[in-house]
Amino acid sequence: MEAKPFLKWAGGKTQLLEQFEDYFPKRLKEGKIKRYIEPFLGGGAVFFHLISKYNFDEVILNDINDELILTYRVIQNNVEELINVLSSMEKQYLEAEMNKKEEIFYEQREQFNNEKTTLDYKKYSSEWITHAARMIFLNKTCYNGLYRQNRKGEYNVPFGKRKEVTICDKNNLIAVNYALKDVILLVGDFEHISAYIDENTFLYIDPPYRPLSETASFTDYSKIPFNDESQKRLAKWTKEVISRKGASFMLSNSDPKNANEKDDFFDELYKEFNIVRVKAVRNINSKGNGRGAISELLIFNEC
Repeated sequence: MEAKPFLKWAGGKTQLLEQFEDYFPKRLKEGKIKRYIEPFLGGGAVFFHLISKYNFDEVILNDINDELILTYRVIQNNVEELINVLSSMEKQYLEAEMNKKEEIFYEQREQFNNEKTTLDYKKYSSEWITHAARMIFLNKTCYNGLYRQNRKGEYNVPFGKRKEVTICDKNNLIAVNYALKDVILLVGDFEHISAYIDENTFLYIDPPYRPLSETASFTDYSKIPFNDESQKRLAKWTKEVISRKGASFMLSNSDPKNANEKDDFFDELYKEFNIVRVKAVRNINSKGNGRGAISELLIFNEC
């Protein structure tokens, strides 16, 4: 069974994988790429896709979100124990009436936020297992599968009012565990992975998307906002590591021209690379009927 994302994450790439295939580097398809790196892991759709098709000597996955990487590490190290905890949570939730479901959700959210203040994120422990289970539970039962936190670092997404939901996808969690075998999981800013990159690396970069409008702004995956200055810093870093290390890279981002045809922010920022536009269906506003096909950018140095 091919592993798939176990969390819903804003900007997920599952729907775009078929289009991406046309732009993955030729060296990857020829088996010449030995190392795969993602500095912004998120839901991991591209990683799960590539690991099922290609053989790498080394895989490094990084994200700035502590909770996300903690959850990946628990699946990597204690998937059976995690499944047991999640199964219990799922049973309790599914057997409850809607008002009780909501009560359970907010109890779990409060416990999750309390744990964030006491957990040692640098030292793996059994406490991580319950915390990871809460992370998955909240993602499956919250509003629209969002991960969002306030400036205090508290998870603050409201209840999703979902009657039926799969909280514990046992088979997929086991497949994810298998996919993560020997993978290096890191937490931190994208720049700290520079030392891992070499000429035999494929680097897939999927940062928080630049919002298409003020009301569409959503970059609160961590306490540190990812704004236009962050996008410029990322572009500068990408150019430097690609020039210095000789790696292959592909980068995804929103297409500002969806909102303003004259907005050349990324076209100028990455003008020395290949830029193509692919189609994606996104929730482009807060209303349920705000879904539509829009273009997204795919930027790369070779194909």
